[in-house]
Amino acid sequence: MTEAPSSGLSEYTGRGIYLHAHGKQYIDCASGTFNLSLGYSAKEVVDALHAQLDRCLHLSSDFTREKSLEIFEMMREFLPPHIGAFWFRDITGSGATEGAIRIAQKATGKSDIFSLFLSHHGQTVGATGVSGNAFRHRSFSLPFANSVKIPAPDCANCFYSQRPDRCGMLCATRLEDFVEYASSGQVAALIVEPVLGNGGNIVPPPGYFRVLRETCDKLGVLIIADEVQTGFGRTGSFFASTGFAQELRPDIITFAKGAGGVGIPVAGVLMRPELDVLEPWEHSTTSGANPLALVALEETVRYLRDHRVLENVATVGGPLHQGLTDLARRFPNVSNVRGVGLMQAFDLPTSLDVQSFIRVAREHGLIVRGSRYGFGRTVKIRPPLIITPDEVRELLVRLSDALRTYEREGRP
Repeated sequence: MTEAPSSGLSEYTGRGIYLHAHGKQYIDCASGTFNLSLGYSAKEVVDALHAQLDRCLHLSSDFTREKSLEIFEMMREFLPPHIGAFWFRDITGSGATEGAIRIAQKATGKSDIFSLFLSHHGQTVGATGVSGNAFRHRSFSLPFANSVKIPAPDCANCFYSQRPDRCGMLCATRLEDFVEYASSGQVAALIVEPVLGNGGNIVPPPGYFRVLRETCDKLGVLIIADEVQTGFGRTGSFFASTGFAQELRPDIITFAKGAGGVGIPVAGVLMRPELDVLEPWEHSTTSGANPLALVALEETVRYLRDHRVLENVATVGGPLHQGLTDLARRFPNVSNVRGVGLMQAFDLPTSLDVQSFIRVAREHGLIVRGSRYGFGRTVKIRPPLIITPDEVRELLVRLSDALRTYEREGRP
């Protein structure tokens, strides 16, 4: 009998923060494109998924509503107190974005969706339509006419050429002008990432979320917090909007990516109770709230709680940030270290430098990603949330070695 050809996947094995491939060990500083919040092998999650595989892989949503409610009740201790309803019918962040937009439009009876320059809200037509990068639109005619983008709170590259100590938070207050002069006058919501992840790991300045919330309240505009990348512990709190971004007080929260713990696709929308307006036929996906997704979501929440993962992020996030800051002092091409928790980043001189460094880092056993799909100059450092202090030190040693090689041999 002829042996079946290998798919190639047998070459890959993940354990904790490490990926083993073709005889080499890598520290995954991208957490599997930010999906592996608990690393590759969180035992309780993996065991629960194995058990579910032996029962059934798929159920109609008619049979999973009760389980979804149980999981939501389990999550409540981690949620802002005003969030009291949920929609667990998505498996991707893109779908959750579109669900949130539909909720906002139906609840308000208004059409326009505001978003930020450099934002990234997903890959589907609607989600791409509200994302703030021209290169993602240029090849298509995306039918989202009611999208308006406003400047991001990027203090290192201020749109208004201001300094943070005297800017008057124009990036938030001038929302009023865009509503008055650039919209249809019927603005349903502003969607905002607490940290603009793909846009360059941009962390808004202190006070931004408060002023933005006050401005939206004045205008009667809902706020959607896109927590696909920041959620489930990445910044040191369950959601960024329950931690450093709590002044945002979002009306709607989207989540995905790390919510599946070990890479299982799962996504959803959380909201104030009065915004629970969608009928089942108005937004759902065939695989939304499927048994594997719900098991992964439930066990991830339980793992975060029982293993005190949020406390671990607080413990290791500071040393990681300090280590990156020290590297910036040693390597002249490294600048603008920034981040919250385990959502850290630094800049290199050009996007070509980033692409070159990613290759060099791989040679030194590090998996890192850049920003803006290769158009940005940011290197993102986001290891799994279960990384230990010793592993942070190992990561920084490998990163130092990679930067040394890059500056000596790897610059384009």
